[in-house]
Amino acid sequence: MNLEELFLKRQSTREFSEREVADEDLKEICRLATLAPSAVNQQPYNLYAINGEKAKAFTKNIQKEGANAWADSCHCYIVIEARQPRVIIRGERRISNEEYIPEDIGILSAYIALAAESKGLQTCIIGLRDEKAIAEFLNLPEGTGFPLIIAVGYAVEGYPVREKRRRSLDETFKIIK
Repeated sequence: MNLEELFLKRQSTREFSEREVADEDLKEICRLATLAPSAVNQQPYNLYAINGEKAKAFTKNIQKEGANAWADSCHCYIVIEARQPRVIIRGERRISNEEYIPEDIGILSAYIALAAESKGLQTCIIGLRDEKAIAEFLNLPEGTGFPLIIAVGYAVEGYPVREKRRRSLDETFKIIK
């Protein structure tokens, strides 16, 4: 699949089949995703793949007030933990990656979604979450941040690939010389 085909096929999937996701596929997706660029190359994240029965128990952490009911069909998640910012000293300069962490995690999530799609798996990037409950679930300290969760799985048979509706390139792109 070429890059444009991959971009056109990748979408947020909200109905997953019962087909299991192999742990090796999750490991490879995360390995590829960690090739994403990050400010000062700090890779300010940790990744946790939650699969199988544990994923069913995890689902409640991304469902609030009836939202994300579709997640009951998902049996696999990749949880992104935001690491604490770091200061790097280069000669006289002190460089912090703090202000770039949200962007780095956004880039990472795109890499995860595209790596999964390249392996025939579909994803949905989720922002709604209970961070306190997730920290408890993962046995991490309260206050640990989890900016994004990514549902991963195989779409149910017949799940349509929706046409991309985007603003025209003339509306979104300008060359400045």
